[in-house]
Amino acid sequence: MKFPRSSGILLHITSLPGPYGIGELGEEAYRFVDFLESAGQQLWQVLPLYPIGFGNSPYHPYSVFAGNHLLISLNKLAGDGLLTRADLESMPVSPRDRVDYGAVLGSKTPLLKKAFENFRNQASPEMRFDFQSFCDGNSYWLDDYALFMALKNAHGSAVWNTWEEDIRKRGLEALQRWEKELTLEIEYHRYLQFQFFKQWFELKKYCNDRCIKLIGDVPIYVALDSADAWSHAGMFYLDSSGSPTVVAGVPPDYFSKTGQLWGNPLYRWRVMGKEGYSWWIERIRAASTMVDIIRLDHFRGFEKYWEIPAGETTAVNGRWVKGPGSRLFEAVRKELGQMPIIAEDLGYITPEVFALKDKYGFPGMKVLQFAFGSGPDNYHLPHHYAQNCVVYTGTHDNDTAAGWFKGGITGDAVRTAKEIEAERHFAMKYLHTDGGGINWDLIRLAFSSVADTAIVPLQDLLGLGSEARMNKPGTTGGNWEWRFSSGMLTEEIRNRLKDMTWVYGRAPARSS
Repeated sequence: MKFPRSSGILLHITSLPGPYGIGELGEEAYRFVDFLESAGQQLWQVLPLYPIGFGNSPYHPYSVFAGNHLLISLNKLAGDGLLTRADLESMPVSPRDRVDYGAVLGSKTPLLKKAFENFRNQASPEMRFDFQSFCDGNSYWLDDYALFMALKNAHGSAVWNTWEEDIRKRGLEALQRWEKELTLEIEYHRYLQFQFFKQWFELKKYCNDRCIKLIGDVPIYVALDSADAWSHAGMFYLDSSGSPTVVAGVPPDYFSKTGQLWGNPLYRWRVMGKEGYSWWIERIRAASTMVDIIRLDHFRGFEKYWEIPAGETTAVNGRWVKGPGSRLFEAVRKELGQMPIIAEDLGYITPEVFALKDKYGFPGMKVLQFAFGSGPDNYHLPHHYAQNCVVYTGTHDNDTAAGWFKGGITGDAVRTAKEIEAERHFAMKYLHTDGGGINWDLIRLAFSSVADTAIVPLQDLLGLGSEARMNKPGTTGGNWEWRFSSGMLTEEIRNRLKDMTWVYGRAPARSS
């Protein structure tokens, strides 16, 4: 699907400002939408919105259907009469520039539980009806998720494959017994999902009413410690105890000389195919209601994926295995029609991957930080672009533009100092710059390119260094924590972005 010429900003919800330790779906989110509109932007890209699990990564969630309840706006709950001003004032002072996930979980959970109790005791008939309608309409994933989260709490947060055998294997009697015992806890997790989606769709409407579309990530894999793996164990390569026999990752690449060992369980694609890929169809359907454009993560894994034996400590000893390819996308198209999908076609890409992407007209990705390391033939350089692509100055996995240029550390484990310096020298020559404003040089290059879509991480718009990096692949500490403060979005930045957007024909007609 070809997209109209436009531009936007990449910023995850957790990175928004606010007083409660983490970005939320409240007033600061709406304020950011206002900034996007005033700067002539038409796109807001976010990372996966799922409830976070291992390493606080949105790519290892407890469910690929549920929402992250830590993003629920406490102020909006107070506005609905479910919390008081005194409740909010009882919150401890939290860091404004980083997310301390443990502290946020500890401080927000009591208030979310209090809001739930108040809902049970005083909700209006209309709100109770809305809650029941939400539960009924989402029962296909919500029932398993709510029970899974209640069971995790009952088992001290232990991974599901360590639970008692009867509930680990979802025996009918065990399910019925636990559902009865954990009734209130299950309802609590349903309620959190009700509030998350209520607030999310209110924000989405606010965006769409201002002609701003949301781009959202659909990770290719699920986490082992998830409701998805527990409730659909037969879809994954798991042994009789629920442990993976093979896991996901990628071979040595730009980010790591030993590859990336993600550890996600791998799909039994033949089993999924016999079921008409129904689970994937429901995933895409659910995602398409939440966002306007889907960024399909690790697209190359649908053509061939890297299979690593369980127990390996690196991703080196793996093999390429054939994925579902066209069979999956034909099933999705037959059921849902043509979907607005961006293919994340980064990494080791073969002609077969490009052919699969092009068959369905999915725009691929170009990343300017990858463009300068191998001379004029590098296909990430704009003079090679076709229009049907999305250009980024960098992604959530890259260093910031300023950090990349200053230290050249994006691929620090792979490249030599000589290679880094050669890359920097070629970038300055290509951009005709001394690097003093490298972030704006790259933004200009992206916006002036023929690519239909240009996306800039907010860190690059602000010109921040490596301290603002969102994620460093292959590491588990210190990621996903960065936040900005509202004072950073100055009038000067807004006007400069708006002018550049107009000059290069990416502004909506009403802004020109």
